[in-house]
Amino acid sequence: MCGRFVITSAPAALRQLFGYIEQPNFPPRFNVAPTQPIPVVLAENGARHFRLMRWGLLPGWVKDPRGFTLLINARSETVLEKPAFKRAIRRRRGLIPADGYYEWKTEDGRKQPFFIHRADGAPLGFAALFETWVGPNGEELDTVAIVTAAASEDLATLHDRVPVTISPRDFERWLDSRSDDVDAVLPLMTAPRIGEFAWHPVSTRVNRVVNDDDQLLLPISAEEMEAEAPKPKKAARKFAASSDDGQGSLF
Repeated sequence: MCGRFVITSAPAALRQLFGYIEQPNFPPRFNVAPTQPIPVVLAENGARHFRLMRWGLLPGWVKDPRGFTLLINARSETVLEKPAFKRAIRRRRGLIPADGYYEWKTEDGRKQPFFIHRADGAPLGFAALFETWVGPNGEELDTVAIVTAAASEDLATLHDRVPVTISPRDFERWLDSRSDDVDAVLPLMTAPRIGEFAWHPVSTRVNRVVNDDDQLLLPISAEEMEAEAPKPKKAARKFAASSDDGQGSLF
């Protein structure tokens, strides 16, 4: 699963890596969350383009978004059959530039966040599917979901799902949707190789979307994790009336 991610590379570096023709200038983001606008790279009219889309895919056949589940991820094993994704996987594939993502692991009864990134520190491209939803009044909303796969053995210690990342050498193959043939891209929807990614625990400050600063990426120690752990609630004090002066006495 992928529910929060990070974009810290300079805009010029991402433009060079992904090869889109626009020259957007955007600040680093350290806690990108669902429903927010996120960058998506797509191929259109023989060129790659940079677009902002809402994270949370809305299929075109949805009548009222308020009653539809927020689709932030698409399982690679079922994208060819699921009504929400079966057209997008054939015609609307994109890449989401990122520098890592967060995952939560339950430890000692509490969820500990981890920051996960390429071991070599390089940026990455999440495999994505997108759709343009058209409302009853003609309004349009570009929406996107991140493709996930079963985790490899090492990353499975954190979570059983991981975002699919596309290697730069396969960007063109993933983005090319000029035909309905998906056989060429099916082998790309797999987990990263063992050892390709590294991770470390981070502060639970990342749990709050309003926190969006570079301190979120810093490793924390076991002592700091313990300090952040929820404190047990104190037992309520019991009071009773004294027989001699009418004042409360503590038992």
